[in-house]
Amino acid sequence: LLLAVEDPWARLGSGGATLNALLVAAEHLSARAGCTVVTSDVLREARILILHMGRDFSFDDCGRAFTCLPVEEPGAPAEALVCNLDSLLGTMTHRLCVGSPPGVWVCSTDMLLTVPSAPEIDWDGFQGVRVIAVPGSQAYARNHGVYLADEQGLVRDIIYKGTEAQIQQCAGPDGTVPLVCGVVFFSSDAAEQLLATHVVPPLDACTYMGLDSGAPPIQLSLFFDIVLCMAGGMTEEDFVKGGGDAIVRSARSVLWTALRTFPLSVACIPDASYDYMTTSASDHICSLTLLPGSASHFRFCKTAHSHVDQPWLLEDGSSVTNCLLEGAVRLAAGSVIQHCHLQGPLEIGPGCLLSGLDAGSLPALQGCPLRDIVLQGHHVRLHDLPCRVFTLTGRLDDWQSPADEATYLNVPWAEFFHRTGIREGDLWDAEMPRRSRCLLSARLFPVLHACEALGLEDVLWLLAPAVVAGERLVRWRAAWRMSWQELLPCLDKAAELGARRALFFLQGQHKVRRVLLGRQDSSLLPLTRSAVHEGYHEAVLGTLDEVASTAGDAGIAARALACIADVLGCMAQGEGGLRSGPAANREWASAFRRLESGDIAGGVRELAAERQKWMSRPALLVRAARHYEGAEQILIRQAVMSSCQFVTVGQAELPPLGHWVQVVCPARLDLSGGWSDTPPITYEHGGAVVDVAVLVDGCRPIGARVRRISEPELRLVSLGGTPQSEAAVELVCRELEHLQDYCQPHAPGALLKAAFICTQVVQFPSQKPLRAQLMESFGGGFEVHTWSKLPHGSGLGTSSILAGAVMASLYRAAGKAASTESLIHAVLHLEQRLTTGGGWQDQVGGLVPGIKIGRSKAQLPLRVEVEKIPVPDGFTQTLNDHLLLVYTGKTRLARNLLQDVVRNWYARLPSAVQNADALVSNAEECAQALRQGNLPLIGKCLDRYWQQKKCMAPGCEPLAVGCMMDALRPYVYGQCLAGAGGGGFLYVLTKGPRQKEALQQILTKTEGLGNFSIHSIEVDTGGFSVEVVGCDPK
Repeated sequence: LLLAVEDPWARLGSGGATLNALLVAAEHLSARAGCTVVTSDVLREARILILHMGRDFSFDDCGRAFTCLPVEEPGAPAEALVCNLDSLLGTMTHRLCVGSPPGVWVCSTDMLLTVPSAPEIDWDGFQGVRVIAVPGSQAYARNHGVYLADEQGLVRDIIYKGTEAQIQQCAGPDGTVPLVCGVVFFSSDAAEQLLATHVVPPLDACTYMGLDSGAPPIQLSLFFDIVLCMAGGMTEEDFVKGGGDAIVRSARSVLWTALRTFPLSVACIPDASYDYMTTSASDHICSLTLLPGSASHFRFCKTAHSHVDQPWLLEDGSSVTNCLLEGAVRLAAGSVIQHCHLQGPLEIGPGCLLSGLDAGSLPALQGCPLRDIVLQGHHVRLHDLPCRVFTLTGRLDDWQSPADEATYLNVPWAEFFHRTGIREGDLWDAEMPRRSRCLLSARLFPVLHACEALGLEDVLWLLAPAVVAGERLVRWRAAWRMSWQELLPCLDKAAELGARRALFFLQGQHKVRRVLLGRQDSSLLPLTRSAVHEGYHEAVLGTLDEVASTAGDAGIAARALACIADVLGCMAQGEGGLRSGPAANREWASAFRRLESGDIAGGVRELAAERQKWMSRPALLVRAARHYEGAEQILIRQAVMSSCQFVTVGQAELPPLGHWVQVVCPARLDLSGGWSDTPPITYEHGGAVVDVAVLVDGCRPIGARVRRISEPELRLVSLGGTPQSEAAVELVCRELEHLQDYCQPHAPGALLKAAFICTQVVQFPSQKPLRAQLMESFGGGFEVHTWSKLPHGSGLGTSSILAGAVMASLYRAAGKAASTESLIHAVLHLEQRLTTGGGWQDQVGGLVPGIKIGRSKAQLPLRVEVEKIPVPDGFTQTLNDHLLLVYTGKTRLARNLLQDVVRNWYARLPSAVQNADALVSNAEECAQALRQGNLPLIGKCLDRYWQQKKCMAPGCEPLAVGCMMDALRPYVYGQCLAGAGGGGFLYVLTKGPRQKEALQQILTKTEGLGNFSIHSIEVDTGGFSVEVVGCDPK
């Protein structure tokens, strides 16, 4: 329940406001509980926090609570400005209130409060009321309140602006004193008693009920009229007499009777700090430019939620929040800019606070000596007339000191009058007493002019030397001017918050450009969520369209399209179905064709035009998001296909007609680093994967064979598990159109069709019919057989390795030769044409013999480099003895896993970026462990790798697999599901050698595992072979 409670009177005081807020909360809770009258029973289990918004503040039109802090929260779900209210809410909710019993917390918002993460307040046996204090110096205490407490932590007295002797009395052994910091906790018993006083005159006047009943107003302090009555050192006579007038004395008497019996304790929090937000500009600037204590849950930064063209011009010790600084804006240490859109060249000296200035300010500001001044733009509403007013004061000025003793713009008033020609009569009425003439009441600030528009120059001239002042003075005198005191009630807070929001999203659009064009690893998802929530999604979509169409880079454009999909997904607000799904609706086909043809700008324009038709409801938004992800996949494909340049094909002897070319390949185990080879991660972040080529149950389980045949056709045969098996699927292609579904992964023979096209054995598309092509080039057609002993979704890299086997045998059968490096890149190309996506680690694992590490740099074109890992003598046999493969009986569905991983990467979720870093470093560590022959360390890398896979693709550990791993854990150094996870094979590194039977027994006794089987594996040091085996493949 969130309530904004208005005080019934203007000057109610913190005590009266607390009582009124407590009544309103109790009333709402009573109504919720189905009661027709206010009952204090609702407070028994309630946990209530009352935050006092405080008085007006000279340095922020929205008050101290909404003063923005120079803070960014990268982990927040939505990006937003952080104000003092957010900081206090975080401190109260996650630090101070933790462990407290039900009751009412009251907190002021006129201070910056820093508390350690675990303040360790003891709530055992707590009763009554507790005040929170922070340790402070005795010097600071002279202008503030301190608690005098006994050894049991019970408060004896509250001393405000006490003498040196009184303050010394409150000091602890370390010399610090417990400062009053505006936080109080009332147990539910004490809160009930306080609430009961709202019906007793004169306290009824504190509430809106009193106002509605015609009671005369009353002003009460939370600390000196309510809390103080429970202090042990107080007598009733002293307490009641301390009230100013008769009404307050009467109120104090009622409060004494109601609350006196409750013990008042103090909890002084070590390492906490408290900074009251005074009306001193120096103090305010200081609090925004000094780093908060180490106990803070926030870290102050030099630039928060700001776009700065030339950040090197901001000195350390300066602060910029919610700003757009274009061009050369130089900011000295000890100066603060908030909520400004400024254009350079501009120089801001030390000691300045600038706020609320817009891009039109430049002419007035240029050449102006900005040093030790406070310059603010305000939104003001005079009756129904909105206008902008600018105020200018000096950093050292005091608002309320009499003019005879004070300064304006940091010089004595007399000097200011002499320089500008302004007279006292211009600022204050003749009848105003001299002691009342102060900066607060001086009519300095022009608001309206009969015939001219006013601007920033109409206050900045007050800084100018006498020569310039003359011509401005006449115009200044002719304007209707107001004092700060008169302006305060006219401030338009709604317009101010609206302007801050508009500026926040304007700098947010600059951030979108900066992050995407600079290829930064910052997540734009929190900003996207905020933009959708606040209705700025169209502006963000426009910026993303612009970046995608003008970047001239397929990688940047792809990420921009992924961000558009995120905006659409956010707009659906969790409704409309899953984000992953089909993306081949005909309405989007024209835009997709443009992207396929390389016309990124035209494609992005068409996508944006089509998008407008899909914005009306969640289901359409989700489908549009899927199509944007489909478009992004086209651009990823184009980026990856740049690896074609690393495919070199030579000539070889054409085998005789009818002679089979046979290729058999090992499977692969990924020992660490997988997912870092997946586009776009592999070319945006860089990848490294440790792979081992393995025989399963003593043989190479994957193979293909190709022969030329006299008929000009393509016969595509998928055998069962072995080269000797019967045909499971047989397909004959006689026309080119039979090949056109090569890019639909689930179409029959799609992989084999794609292989013919990618090896350029067949030209597709082409004007020349298939039969003519085959007869001309080869004097006939081809027959291809493929097989795999491994079950579908095994996680052992089957489909990529099979693609490699088919291409190797096809090249050879067509009289060509390709190196292993060429095959690795050719398979990457094929899988992009096939539209399955996929990385490079499977073919590296299955086509390169033994143990190796593959790497790709963060760049395009994508090139994979493979380094064999030398292991100690005999270690390969040791690995064979300790590695086992367990078939989990679960098949894996990796398609959506891949979509989710790519989506999280493009959103640059911090977890995805950190995990990509960790995958690569773990791969390098695993390679080192292999070089050393260190089994326990390799096991540690495997376990770490499995955690990283689960982080990359949550949901990839089925329950049965989790049970299996738990059962095996005591017997293994490490274990991991092969490939993306979700099912398939589990590989384990056992502590003892040759543990197949032992593991079989352990798993047989484990419930809920289903059809598992255990297989031996050994490192294949020979690698795949290409053989021309004659006419009889048997």
